[in-house]
Amino acid sequence: MNENIPSTELPSVLPVCPVRGSVIYPGMVMPIDASRDVSIKAIDQALSRDRVILIVSQKDKEQDEPGPKDLFTVGTACNVLRMRKNPDGSVQMLVQAFARAKLQAVELKGGYLEAVVEPLTDMPGKDLESKALFREVRERFQSVLKEGKFLPPEVVQLVMNLEDPSQLADQVAFHMDFRLEDKQKILEQPLVSERLRRVLVLLDAELELVETQKRIQQQVREEIDKNQREFFLREQMKAIQRELHGEEEENELEEYRKKIDALNLPEAAKQEVERELGRFARMHPDSAEASVVRTYLDWIANLPWDKRTDDQIDLKHAQDVLEEDHYGLEKVKDRVIEYLAVRKLKSERAKKGEIPAEEVAKGPILLFVGPPGVGKTSIARSIAKALGRKYVRISLGGARDESDIRGHRRTYIGALPGRVIQGLRQAGSKNPVFLLDEVDKLGASYQGDPAAALLEVLDPAQNKEFTDHYLGVPFDLSEVLFVCTANFGASIPGPLMDRMELIEFTSYIEQEKLEIAKRFLLPRQLRENGLKEKQVVLTDAALARIITQYTREAGVRNLEREIGTLLRKAARRILEEGKKRVRLTDKDLEAHLGPARYQPESEARAPQVGVATGMYYSPVGGDIMFVEATVLPGKGNLILTGQLGDVMKESARAALTYAKKNAERFGISLERFDNSDVHVHVPAGAVPKEGPSAGVAITTALVSALAEVPVRHDVSMTGEITLTGRVLPVGGVKEKVLGARRAGIRVVVLPKQNQADLSDIPAYLRQNLSFHFAENLDQALTQTLVGGLRALEVRHRLGDAKVKPGKHRAKAQPAARA
Repeated sequence: MNENIPSTELPSVLPVCPVRGSVIYPGMVMPIDASRDVSIKAIDQALSRDRVILIVSQKDKEQDEPGPKDLFTVGTACNVLRMRKNPDGSVQMLVQAFARAKLQAVELKGGYLEAVVEPLTDMPGKDLESKALFREVRERFQSVLKEGKFLPPEVVQLVMNLEDPSQLADQVAFHMDFRLEDKQKILEQPLVSERLRRVLVLLDAELELVETQKRIQQQVREEIDKNQREFFLREQMKAIQRELHGEEEENELEEYRKKIDALNLPEAAKQEVERELGRFARMHPDSAEASVVRTYLDWIANLPWDKRTDDQIDLKHAQDVLEEDHYGLEKVKDRVIEYLAVRKLKSERAKKGEIPAEEVAKGPILLFVGPPGVGKTSIARSIAKALGRKYVRISLGGARDESDIRGHRRTYIGALPGRVIQGLRQAGSKNPVFLLDEVDKLGASYQGDPAAALLEVLDPAQNKEFTDHYLGVPFDLSEVLFVCTANFGASIPGPLMDRMELIEFTSYIEQEKLEIAKRFLLPRQLRENGLKEKQVVLTDAALARIITQYTREAGVRNLEREIGTLLRKAARRILEEGKKRVRLTDKDLEAHLGPARYQPESEARAPQVGVATGMYYSPVGGDIMFVEATVLPGKGNLILTGQLGDVMKESARAALTYAKKNAERFGISLERFDNSDVHVHVPAGAVPKEGPSAGVAITTALVSALAEVPVRHDVSMTGEITLTGRVLPVGGVKEKVLGARRAGIRVVVLPKQNQADLSDIPAYLRQNLSFHFAENLDQALTQTLVGGLRALEVRHRLGDAKVKPGKHRAKAQPAARA
C-alpha cells in the first residue's frame, strides 16, 4: 500500500487513466479499479512522478483499447492517495479529485496515454442568479427524493449541507442517474451558474420521469388485484414502453407506409398490406405479434413487385457471350437466340398495339437433362449474362417439404416465404434467370410433395398469380425465365415434365472434350496454379490421352482435375529445377499420373468365327464391344453370360429363333440345334449390360458360329432385331460411331431409320468411314460376314459340307458413304 501527501498544483503534462461509464468531479474521493495495461501503466507513471493522474471518461465504454480520439476533452486531475496491486495483476487505487483539466494534446507513449493539459477554472457568474439557481436546485433535488427517488441518507445529508454552488452542482450530478454525456457536459462547463442551470434541467426531467412512473404504477394497480403480481410486473413494463416509445412507433409506422406507397402493388396485395398496417398501428411495438407483422411488412417492401431489368435484345452479342463461355451445346444456344428473336418481334408488335404488353415478357420454362459435368448449370449463368438479366440459383436436391417452395403460413413461429420468393428478393428483379437445380432429386414426405408445389410455379397459365403461403397474396412469376436441370428425366413426375420444354444434353465426345480442355480448362488451371500462359505447354496428344486413358466421364470435371494435377507437378519442377518452361507430352503422363486407368477397345486383328463387333453407348460415351458365340455338344440350350439384362437376353433368344427359322437357307442342319448348346458371352463380365441395340451383333455371332463362317473384323454393327428379321432404329448413334472410329473400325452397319442421325456427327469425323444402312438382317449379314450372305448360300448348295474360312469370299455391296 502506497500513501503520500496530496498535491493541489496541476502539472502541465499528466498520465491519463481512461474510465468507463462514470465521471468524477473535483472535491470527491473515489476508488478506481484498473485492469487494462493502458491504465496500469498510467498509474505507475503517476506514482513515479508527483502522484497526480488525469481521470478521463471514454466516449464508448465498450472500447477496450482507447486511443486519444476515444476520450472526452475534459477530465479531472486527481491525487493518488493509496494504491494496491492485486494477485491477478489488476490495481486498486483511491484518488482525490482537485481540479478540472482541459486536454490540449494526447498521445500514446510507452503503452500509456499522456496529455498536455491546462486548468479549467470555475467562473462564478452573476451572484444573484447563482443564489437563485442554488436554491432551485436544492428544492428540485428534495422534490425528486419526495417522489420516491432513493439515495443513501448520508449522501442526502451531504448534499443538503453544501453551501458552495459549484460543489452542489457537482455532487447532485454525480449521485443522480443522469446519462454519461450529461454528466460530462456538467464537468466541461466552467461557468457555475450555467452548470447549475444544466443540473436543474436534468432534475426537472428526472422529476417528470419519476412522476410518470408513479402514474403508470397507479394505472396498472387499478387494473389488477393482489393475486396477480406476476401479471402486474409485465403490465408495468408495457406501460413504460408505451410512455417512452410512442413517438418511435409512429415514425416506424410512417416509414412502412412510405415504402408501401412507393410500390406498385396489385390490388389484392395492397388490401392485405393495409390490413396488416392497421393491425401494426394498434399493437405494442415490442410485442411478439408486432415482430411477426414487422417481418411480413419488410418482406413485402423488399420484393421486386415492379422492378425488372431490360433485356439485351442483341442477337449477335448474345451469340458471342454464349460462344465465349461454352463450346458445343448448339441446341441450347439456338434456343436462347430463338427466345431473343421472338422477344424482339413481340416488342415491335406491342409498340404498334397489335398484342398486349404483358405478352412480351413471358419467359419459357426450360429443362436441361443430361449426365453430370456437361455444363447444364453453368450454361444457365451464361444465359443470364447474354440476356443482361440477374441470375438466381436454388438447389432442390433432397428437398422434401412443400414449404421449401411455397413457404410457411405466418401462424408458425419463425415462418418465412418459400425459396422461390426468397430468390426473387435476392435478385431484386422480377424477371431474372431462375435456375432450379437437380429437380429430379426432389423427395416427398408427410409434409407434402415439393414436386406438386412446383406445378404452379412452372405452369405458364398459373404462375402469373403464384401465391406463397407466407405472403398470402399473388405474385407474378410469368416474366421469370425458369431453367431446370436434371440428370435423369425419368425421375421427374409426368405432370411436372409436361410443363417444361426438354433439351437433352448428351455427353461430350472426345473431340469436344479436347477443344474444351484447350479453350477453357487449361487456361483456368494455369491461373489457379499460379502459372503464366506459356510457362507450361501441354500437347494435344497428351490431352487426348488423358481423355481416353485417364478419365471416363460424360462431362469434363475429372479431366480438369487431371490437368490440374499435371500443372501442379509442372509448377514443382519449375521451382525445384529452375526451369523457365515445361513441355508435357503424352509420353510424360505415366510419370506424373501413373499407368493408364482405362484402355478403350480396339478392333480384332483378323476375322473370327462367332465373334462380332457391336457398339454400345453409356452416359460416359460410346465404344465397341465384342459379342462371342460358340457351339458345343448339348441338348439345345441357350447359355447367356456377361451380366446381360432382360432386354438383351430377349434379343439373344430372338436371334436364335431367327437363325433356326432360316437354318436351311443358311446351310445349317436343324439337328445341330437339337444336339448342341449355344453359349453367348459379352465381355467384360463384371460390367452390367442392357438394351436391344446389340441384336444385330448377337445374330451375326450366332449365325457365324452355327454356319462356321467368320465375321469381318473391320465392321461394327448396331440395331434392334425382330423375329421376322427386321432391323429397328436405336439411340446413341453419334457416340457409338465415334467410339468405333476411335477403335479403328472403318465400316459401320446401322439401321436404315438411323441414317438421319449421322447429321449430328461433324463431317470431318465421318471421313474414312463407310456406312451401310440395313432394313433387315439379310442386308446386315451381307456386310458383316466374310463373303456376306452369299457365303451362307454357297454352304446351303453344298449341303452339310463345311466352308473353310476365307473361301467363297463374295464381293460386298457398294457402300453408302457419308
